[in-house]
Amino acid sequence: MRTTADDATATVLYCRDPLNERRVDAHFAAEARQLRAAGGRVLLVDHDALLAGDSEGALARVSGGAGPVWYRGWMVPADRYGALDAALRRRGGRLAVTVEEYRRAHELPGWYGTFAGLTPASAWLPADPGRTPDPQRLTALAAGLPPGAAVVKDYVKSRKHEWDDACYVPDLGDAAALHRVVGRFVTLQEDFLAGGVVLRAFEDFVAPRTRAGEPVAGEVRVWWRDAEPRLVTAHPDSPVADVVTPDLGPVREAVEALGCRFVTTDLALRADGVWRVVEVGDGQVSDLHHGADLDAFARLLAAGQVPLRAPSASGTTPL
Repeated sequence: MRTTADDATATVLYCRDPLNERRVDAHFAAEARQLRAAGGRVLLVDHDALLAGDSEGALARVSGGAGPVWYRGWMVPADRYGALDAALRRRGGRLAVTVEEYRRAHELPGWYGTFAGLTPASAWLPADPGRTPDPQRLTALAAGLPPGAAVVKDYVKSRKHEWDDACYVPDLGDAAALHRVVGRFVTLQEDFLAGGVVLRAFEDFVAPRTRAGEPVAGEVRVWWRDAEPRLVTAHPDSPVADVVTPDLGPVREAVEALGCRFVTTDLALRADGVWRVVEVGDGQVSDLHHGADLDAFARLLAAGQVPLRAPSASGTTPL
């Protein structure tokens, strides 16, 4: 992994407010304020224009010579991310995370092989938006997984909030149920289906507890810069902010092998007491829990080198 002069004073490209081209999107506004306070520079990109294919218009408020830039905002498909990088390069800038690194961390087929021993068994096949793979192809895909239950997703996201209809398959041997759940998932994803269909073996996760028995987040998000764990937060969907920090040794090895500059790993505790990686993502498009330490996160973005501290028993943990 590399730590370069890119980190001396970070420039971060935030999604702008859709109703005000001069402001950061409200979802990221507090984070951007902390970044400025930490010495970082904020630029604005029009996310809607970027998704629509107008990468030049998306950067209308970015002048030339921006240098290396970190993106921080809503998810973008890898091809749109590449278009953003190309448009920045025409202005004398570039994205600090390469297009190849972004795709590798953002899409499951890019990171799965590196994390295979740490994450549920998975299989996938390409699929276009609105087109459900036929039952025979899905049956063949399922045959490569352990028998039992599975979770359906695309290369980037699941629909866990529609668990019974579009996410959970109780028995991979039930071809009709498998096709029905996958079909519903593809329908609900509409044009946002990313890459194709993924089947992940279901594993039973439990809520961890502190030594005092206090409830903590059932899933933790670890933020890595240059293969170093810089921050541990609750997963954004968690109703509580407190966390228990797992042993990150095996995950560190996988992150190093992945070779991407800014990565998140989501971990959950399996019923047998083993921490498992349930998702990997590019840190630029990973959401931050509302209770996370914004100052610690801003310093992570601004310089990438925050002081290492021993992890606490609970709470957002700068490492």
